[in-house]
Amino acid sequence: MGTNKTLDDAAAARRARFGTLPARIAFTDMVEETSAAPKATDSYDPEAQWKDFNCLARDLGL
Repeated sequence: MGTNKTLDDAAAARRARFGTLPARIAFTDMVEETSAAPKATDSYDPEAQWKDFNCLARDLGL
């Protein structure tokens, strides 16, 4: 019996010091769906081609 009272006292002290946990947030509240803009894949622009590919040597300046 004494152990249960001690645990209740400890829980009450912890709750008084730290408060309670925040309410849970539903998954649907965390997700936002937006439509993606269509990308023009038919056009080829050789001047802008460098934007689509990564090169580690170029990134390092080699």
